[in-house]
Amino acid sequence: MIGIIDYGAGNLFSVKNALDYLGVENCVTGDREVIEKADGLILPGVGAFPDAMDMLEKKGLTEVIRREALKKPLLGICLGMQLLFEKGFEFKETEGLGLIPGQVIQIDSKGLKIPHMGWNDLRVLNPCVVTEDMEEEPYVYFVHSFRAETEDENISCYTVYGERIPALVHRGMVYGAQFHPEKSGKTGLKMLENFARLVKV
Repeated sequence: MIGIIDYGAGNLFSVKNALDYLGVENCVTGDREVIEKADGLILPGVGAFPDAMDMLEKKGLTEVIRREALKKPLLGICLGMQLLFEKGFEFKETEGLGLIPGQVIQIDSKGLKIPHMGWNDLRVLNPCVVTEDMEEEPYVYFVHSFRAETEDENISCYTVYGERIPALVHRGMVYGAQFHPEKSGKTGLKMLENFARLVKV
């Protein structure tokens, strides 16, 4: 069973609907015991980095997520992906979950409209399980104003919007998608399906 973590800052039910469509057992939960018992975890997120970290802290989920990410697959989506890094700089410097080395900074759009919103292509840098059997020219749906800054070894896919933007990151059993796979058609569903295959149900 995949636990979709509910901490008050996620687009939870679009993710749940996508997993339901794929026939993947899942539940939406903010309960620490359920999170500990889950076979895999998804951390969604919409909003600002410091607000999301504050909500995780207040719900007592920060250390649970850090601990469980050492034992089972975890996928962060959009803001949830950004929270996986060591720190973010949206409004103020804020400590993240520290599961992937790096930080989250504002996009240097080179004059392009911010937020980066809409469909953009994925370019594979380091293939991983989640990228298996993707379409030849995959496009996915983005909505964000900040981006991860990390070493290439942690980047599975990137896109370009004024600058190179990590789109899918990966370290150990921890994965993060800057885009919304649940809103990205066949490509996004394939990636969620691939992630679900990692989960030992």
